[in-house]
Amino acid sequence: MTEATLSIANPAEILTLFGPRDQHLRKLRRAFDVSITLRDGRIRIAGEEDNVNRATRTLEKMRHISRKKGDLASEDVDAAATEEGATIEGAVPTISGDDIDIQHAGRRVKPRTPGQGRYVEAIRRFDLAFATGPAGCGKTYLAVATAVEALRAGQVRKIVLVRPAVEAGESLGFLPGDLRAKLNPYLRPLMDALGEMIDFDQARTLMEQDVIEIIPLAYMRGRTLNDAFIILDEAQNTTVAQMKMFLTRMGERSKMVVSGDISQQDLPRGITSGLRDAIQRLSDIEGIGIVRLRRSDIVRHRLVQKIVEAYDDDKHHESESLHDESHHPRHPSEGPKNRE
Repeated sequence: MTEATLSIANPAEILTLFGPRDQHLRKLRRAFDVSITLRDGRIRIAGEEDNVNRATRTLEKMRHISRKKGDLASEDVDAAATEEGATIEGAVPTISGDDIDIQHAGRRVKPRTPGQGRYVEAIRRFDLAFATGPAGCGKTYLAVATAVEALRAGQVRKIVLVRPAVEAGESLGFLPGDLRAKLNPYLRPLMDALGEMIDFDQARTLMEQDVIEIIPLAYMRGRTLNDAFIILDEAQNTTVAQMKMFLTRMGERSKMVVSGDISQQDLPRGITSGLRDAIQRLSDIEGIGIVRLRRSDIVRHRLVQKIVEAYDDDKHHESESLHDESHHPRHPSEGPKNRE
């Protein structure tokens, strides 16, 4: 059992959060299976740790909406709770965020899920936006599309696409070629996303003119970027020091988008992810947007969502298997068979 508290000094704000006849309050209790009570201007949330954390974040989002709009509708509560993974009976999913002013293959790029809509909205609204979520949520694709839109609209003068050069379980150090050739596999996903927004020849020209840069994270040190749209992809593979270095590169009239999948971290064991640390450290700073995309936001092949679910479910079985092996250790003479 875990408990969290939220301080609310204004009685009128409490009435708004709880809703007419506590309708919003009852909805949150059912959605997250938690106990929510009020005493001495403090809202107390109690229950299972994950449920308490999600319910608390939902209440904070509700408070932000009510302060912005001066009111809190039932649809606002549904949207805030759904973003935290709750299932609200009777809620109608809405996709916020306008279409992105980019044409690809004869169709306009636009958010395809409510989570993607909130992601695009956060990018446009905040100078610094974080996004986490599993593979296939469109984290890189939508960020690049929004950056190209901003460049064409004259809102920024250049786009900088950044990725940490961390190997996903493979060693590329012995590949032939110069440094640029060795780094190309790391930067290829960003180039692929860009290639879907801009004609190849045009993209090459813009890169030659330094209007578009695609660089490894290490090359960001010492720079200050003004009038730029900067995207850090695969940010779960940054260290805390690297993330601090990257975030402090932001100059005047610039935007930053930081995205990654914390479940696919490739850092050495024991190293804290800079993405995870930054979200925890900066979550209370006004002017920073944080969006958590979920499996329901996956828009790749229909099998991708099922694959992600299978691997997420497998974590539980893997931990059980490791537990069993700890009680039945392999004899030193027993080694992997058929080893060549």
